[in-house]
Amino acid sequence: MVFIAPEVDNRTLLEYASESLASANVMASDFVRFLEGSQCNTLLGIQQSIMLGELAVNRVLDNFDSP
Repeated sequence: MVFIAPEVDNRTLLEYASESLASANVMASDFVRFLEGSQCNTLLGIQQSIMLGELAVNRVLDNFDSP
């Protein structure tokens, strides 16, 4: 089980989420080379979902820096 300390602030949580999504994106990209057909298409769809999540999290992080 994984626990997140209650005192961790939102920005830190978002940074962790961004890094986790970036890592998942790289792993999916590396793995997709070994698949063919519908399995490859499925993983590419999952990778796209990961990328969209990463973009959303990064947008929120950018909003922290904006006035």
